[in-house]
Amino acid sequence: MNPWLLAIRPRTLPAAIGPLLVGNTLALSLDGFSFTIAIASMVCALLLQIAVNLANDYFDFKSGVDTEERLGPVRVTQSGLIAPAKVKAAMIASLLAALAVGSVLIWQGGWPIAILAAASILGALCYSGGPYPLASHGLGEVAAFVFFGLVAVVGSYYLQAGTTSVDAWILGAAIGLFNAAIMLVNNTRDISTDSKAGKRTLAVRIGEAQARVLYQALVYLPFGLIIGSFLMGILPGWPVLLAGLSLVIARRLSREFSEVSGGALNPLLGRTARLTLVFSVLFSLGLLIPTQS
Repeated sequence: MNPWLLAIRPRTLPAAIGPLLVGNTLALSLDGFSFTIAIASMVCALLLQIAVNLANDYFDFKSGVDTEERLGPVRVTQSGLIAPAKVKAAMIASLLAALAVGSVLIWQGGWPIAILAAASILGALCYSGGPYPLASHGLGEVAAFVFFGLVAVVGSYYLQAGTTSVDAWILGAAIGLFNAAIMLVNNTRDISTDSKAGKRTLAVRIGEAQARVLYQALVYLPFGLIIGSFLMGILPGWPVLLAGLSLVIARRLSREFSEVSGGALNPLLGRTARLTLVFSVLFSLGLLIPTQS
């Protein structure tokens, strides 16, 4: 594979698209809905995800976390496929491109979106780098939940509606849990090497056995959230029914996660990201089905 494709990690990109798709589809029926803003928000999210991936590749190499012992996919900086300076430059370029696209969103959404944009860029840099790397202190899953769940769904809805809604917060939490599960797969796979490097991820802190339990919670709880919200009259039936079909995928992933470890977890990383996208696409399709008044 082209080294730059390895660097941007295409398998993780559905995690960025899913929440933006849901947030914008929630607002699709509102007056003044802008497809330009919807597309810009998705592009911005993709650029931020790429920047996070490049930052992780670069900073984990510089800090000594990535070594020849790593069990995950090839990291271009550690393996020497791309020079560290080039990876760093690409990371900065991705952040600047995200900021350029984000300026359109800031113009649309005002100071709340400006704050979210600044926090997102700071989060991308601080995930693996800075004086207090979030990933090295057990906060990687929390960051994924917040930025690629709550911020992505609620922020994209706010851009279109000028306000937030209960259903946007619920769906932000649901998708954020899926994206936290992606992070947990990555960190559970790397428990042995992260421990040696002093990287105290959540998986390192709680151990592999508890990480398996947590993964099940992260991939099942979103379904409990949307079903409970339907029963309380917050979410309509069709989106919940269609998104519920992806429970089959969640069950399969949960079973496989409990049976394998180490490098064998690599395929589950991309498949958990696809679960996020499948759930998001199905829920969005359900929103397009007219409901009787």
